[in-house]
Amino acid sequence: MLGIIVELILSWILLYFFTKKNLLALGLTPFRSRLNQFVIGFIFTGVMCSLIQILDSTLTNIHWKLNPTFSFAGFFNSIWWNVKSVVFEELIFRGAILYIAIRKLGANIGILLSAISFGIYHWFSFGVLGNVVSMSIVFIMTSITGFVWAYAFLKSESMALPIGFHLGWNFTYNSIFSKGPLGEQILLPMKGTDSISLISEVNFLINFLLPNIAVPLLTFMFIRFYISKFSKEKLN
Repeated sequence: MLGIIVELILSWILLYFFTKKNLLALGLTPFRSRLNQFVIGFIFTGVMCSLIQILDSTLTNIHWKLNPTFSFAGFFNSIWWNVKSVVFEELIFRGAILYIAIRKLGANIGILLSAISFGIYHWFSFGVLGNVVSMSIVFIMTSITGFVWAYAFLKSESMALPIGFHLGWNFTYNSIFSKGPLGEQILLPMKGTDSISLISEVNFLINFLLPNIAVPLLTFMFIRFYISKFSKEKLN
């Protein structure tokens, strides 16, 4: 939490120094419209993530069951962990720096720089620095998504939409399907005697191409053909 507070202070300083703006420039108001954007983004990526997990489990005959030891306290701790990690990253990559870059360097360069830096950042957060193959895969995975989320910031003129996208995916992946660093969460995979392993090509499709290529592409189309119109209508 302290890191987020420091980020907010630095964001305000940067915005004032370079653009004479304050934190409201990041699209925090009007609150109701921004909340709508957040909820829509959260639902969209949450559904996308769920569909991929269901497809994977259907093909591998893996079943899901509720974690009997998961508590309300664990649920709220999980939400809080996801919120902190998402907001921390969003303030860096879809916050004041992106806002300034778009206005000083142009939208295309600003979004590209945000995407590249998001990809490089995950070399460190994923612990793959030094492994060229892993670095390449991680960069492709995260920079494409970072590009789309930066585009969401540009079109909506707010952090609310990219935060919704980011949190919807992370919460569903980490906390609902227990596939992130938090370990066993809401649902637990159950492998039975009929469970199978996917051949490498199908596994690559489901666990790489779908989440890292198809979902960002669908998200981009969603932003371009619906969210932009929705945001404009709500903010007018």
